[in-house]
Amino acid sequence: MTAPQRLVVVSNRVNPPAAQGEESVGGLAMALAAALKQYSGVWFGWSGQTTPEFTGELNVVEQRGVTTATVDLEEIDLDEYYNGYANKTLWPLFHYRTDLAAFHRAFGEGYRRVNRRFAETLRPLIQPNDLIWIHDYHLIPLARELRRLGVKNRIGFFLHVPWPAHQVMINLPRHRQLVESMFDYDLIGFHTAEYQQAFEEYVLNEADGVTLPPGRLRAFGRTVETGSFPIGIDVDDFARMMKSGRARRMRDLMTACTVFRHLIVGVDRLDYSKGLEERFLGFETFLQQNPDLRREVLMLQIAPPSRESVEAYQEIRGRLDALSGRINGEFADVDWAPFRWVNRNYRRDELAGIYGAARVGLVTPLRDGMNLVAKEYVAAQDPEDPGVLVLSRFAGAARQMEEALLVNPNSPEDIADALKRALSMEKAERVRRWQALYENVVREDVTAWRDSFVAALADEGATRQGLAV
Repeated sequence: MTAPQRLVVVSNRVNPPAAQGEESVGGLAMALAAALKQYSGVWFGWSGQTTPEFTGELNVVEQRGVTTATVDLEEIDLDEYYNGYANKTLWPLFHYRTDLAAFHRAFGEGYRRVNRRFAETLRPLIQPNDLIWIHDYHLIPLARELRRLGVKNRIGFFLHVPWPAHQVMINLPRHRQLVESMFDYDLIGFHTAEYQQAFEEYVLNEADGVTLPPGRLRAFGRTVETGSFPIGIDVDDFARMMKSGRARRMRDLMTACTVFRHLIVGVDRLDYSKGLEERFLGFETFLQQNPDLRREVLMLQIAPPSRESVEAYQEIRGRLDALSGRINGEFADVDWAPFRWVNRNYRRDELAGIYGAARVGLVTPLRDGMNLVAKEYVAAQDPEDPGVLVLSRFAGAARQMEEALLVNPNSPEDIADALKRALSMEKAERVRRWQALYENVVREDVTAWRDSFVAALADEGATRQGLAV
């Protein structure tokens, strides 16, 4: 086949390469920047700014060889599309929190309107040989809107969050229409085979679909290819970051702050899917059950605020403030407190230094697409004396990282037992587990993710799904 002229990446937000050093936790921007370092092209999405009236005017910038094209949205778009359908409807639903999902018709209308506006704005930038790679739950119907505008290019979609089980998905009003729009893609990618199978189960049961080997589904009169593509970190970039002055200073600072004690670290966005309340309760249970170990540990939880305009996020912060205060109130002494709760952003190089100083990485989401914090923690460890990763079995990364101590994040006793085991683990076992984990982090890195997806998308041997078979 003729090599594609460019890769066109589309995501809700755009973070150009020059901003990478300022980023904190979060894998999408890092991974897409890595993809665009290899392939020339355009990164298109929302600017993060609002305008009184949508104009479709593009702001095109080139930085470090990557062209970004962004567009402003109206305030009503922000309310209905982003804060509404994306973050109050799809996010909780896809993370199995149907109790928090808001199903308002205006949210769905705003979601479809913004995807249509994105398509109309993006269309003039698309060239005949471009591969188009669309990302995440914000933009599920974008391929359908592009097809309606005559785009015949191969279009791929990657979902960075879990795809929920069939019985969860059908809670969404117009769920069938949303899934039908996905059959305008050529390729749909998921982090894990489990999420891929959940999507297949929905199609087979709700759309009378059929499977067509290898990895294809037929429904709604069209055929789409599906696959699992586990995302990873940029291992080489992270290794360079670990050697930076900021990383070394932060590691030295944390080592000094925890002298004679073991550091347990958690780093997450402030989000109900991350299992923070359950994690706090697990640490509290550990302190209750192990009085002889209380003064030997310090737990640091970093949780930058996110989506502060969404009520559920305001409520969880209040509950976590109360829990952290209760833990320190019960167990602290005049010269020591067991828990530090920090609500601010840190640079990724600073976080790398914190990871490197921690004896335990505590990563216990209730549900997560992949979780790159777990992989960064492993990559930050000293090979001669590594720490231990305690990981939720409900994180997508658990399928790749079975040598971690896998826990049920809903059980405080399970978390407490894992913490005790991690802190008492012999060095030989820590090294053995770390080596296996690190080999996977290197093998399944962001480059492998990027190349495997783009190669599958570029394969014109796959059925052109916009046509009947």
